[in-house]
Amino acid sequence: MESMNSLDGIRVLDLSRVLAGPWCTQTLADLGADVIKIERPGTGDDTRTWGPPFLKDAQGQDTAEAAYYLGANRNKRSVTCDIAKPEGQALIRELVQHCDVFVENFKVGDMARYGLDYASLSALNSKLVYCSVTGFGQTGPYRERAGYDYAVQGMGGLMSVTGERDDLGGGPQKVGVAVADLFTGLYATVAILAALRHVERTGEGQWVDMALLDTQVAMLANLGSNYLVNGKVPGRAGNAHQNIVPYQVFEVMAAPGAAPGSRDHLILAVGNDGQFAKFCAVAGRPDLAQDPRYALNADRVRHRDTLVPVLEGILKTRNKADWLAALEAAKVPCGAINTLGEVFVDPQVQARGMVQAWQHPLNPELRLVASPIKMSKTPVRQDLPPPMLGQHTAQVLQEVLGMDAQQQEALRRQGIV
Repeated sequence: MESMNSLDGIRVLDLSRVLAGPWCTQTLADLGADVIKIERPGTGDDTRTWGPPFLKDAQGQDTAEAAYYLGANRNKRSVTCDIAKPEGQALIRELVQHCDVFVENFKVGDMARYGLDYASLSALNSKLVYCSVTGFGQTGPYRERAGYDYAVQGMGGLMSVTGERDDLGGGPQKVGVAVADLFTGLYATVAILAALRHVERTGEGQWVDMALLDTQVAMLANLGSNYLVNGKVPGRAGNAHQNIVPYQVFEVMAAPGAAPGSRDHLILAVGNDGQFAKFCAVAGRPDLAQDPRYALNADRVRHRDTLVPVLEGILKTRNKADWLAALEAAKVPCGAINTLGEVFVDPQVQARGMVQAWQHPLNPELRLVASPIKMSKTPVRQDLPPPMLGQHTAQVLQEVLGMDAQQQEALRRQGIV
C-alpha cells in the first residue's frame, strides 16, 4: 500500500516570503499539502539573495540559490506572478478558488489594495482558511508598523532576559536564530490545522491573524508567568535558569592534550532534588544534598550565590568527557555544547535522519536539515527540493487552471508570470 501524507488533498497558496510565513508553509508542505509559492517575476523571495553562502553547482561555482532560502522552502512549487498588476491579481483570484489555504505576510492593508484581502477572497471561496502573518497583527496602535524579528525580540521582552547578568558585564542579547519568526510560523501552522478542522466540521473558512509580537509575548512562558504572579521584573541570568539551580553552563578542566589556556564547558541541568542528590554523589560531595540551604530546589534558588561558586570549583576538577560519562551513568541531565560541525556528526542526530539529501536541479547532492516530525502512518514528504524561481509556473497553470500554452505565453508577454 502506498504511504499517504497527513495533508494529502490540501492545497496552499503561499504569498509569504522571508521566514515566518515560509516556515509555516514549509511545515504544511512537509505534512503533504500542495504548497504553491507565489513569487515576484525576476526576483522572487527576498531570501534568494541573502547570502553567501549560496548553493554550489556541479562545477563548484556559486549559483543564485542562497542557503537561507533553501532552508525554508522544501516541498513547495514556485509560480511567478506579479500581483501589483490587475492581471496578476485576477490570476491569484482564480487560483484561490482551487485552494484550501491562503498565507500572506504583507503589511496591513496591502492585500486589500490588491483586492486579495480576506473579505474579497472568502467571497470567492467560503471554505478558505486565510492566514495573515504580520509584526503586530491586524488591530492595535502598532498595526501599520513593519515588524521584524530582531525588533520584536527586543520589544517582546526576550532580549531583556537573554545575555549575561549585568553585574558580570552583560547586556541585552538576541537569540542566535530568528525565534520570533520561527515560533510565529509554527503557531500559524497549528492555527491553520485547527481552522481546517473547523472547515471539515462546518464548511466555513476563517481568517487567522498571527503577529510576531503576540507570539514573542506568549514565548516568555514561565518568565511571563513569574512576572504576572509576583510583579518582579526578571533580569538576565546568562546561562543560568531563573527557577532551577543548578541549571546552567559550568567550566570544566580542559581535555588532556588541549592547548595551554584553552577552556571547556558543559551544561548541568539538574531538574529536581533527586537529581541533585545524584549529582552530589558523583561529585563526591553528598553533604551538599543534605545541607538545609540546598536540599530543596526552592532553597537552592534562594542560596544560588553561595552554592554556585562551590559547584564551579568542583566542576573544574575533572574534564568534560569524565563528567559526561559519570553524570550520564548516574542519570543526571547534562550535555556538551557543540558547534554546528559537531552537531551534524553527532551519532544521535545522524541516527534520527536530521540531514537529508535532495536532488536539486543545480546540485544533485544538496544536503539540508530535515523535518523533525516523525509519524508512523503518514510520514513527512521528501520529494520536492526547494524550487527554483518560477520552476512550476507552467505546470501549475495547466494543472490547476487548465491554461494551454498559448494562454500562458500571453501572460508571459505581459510580464504577469
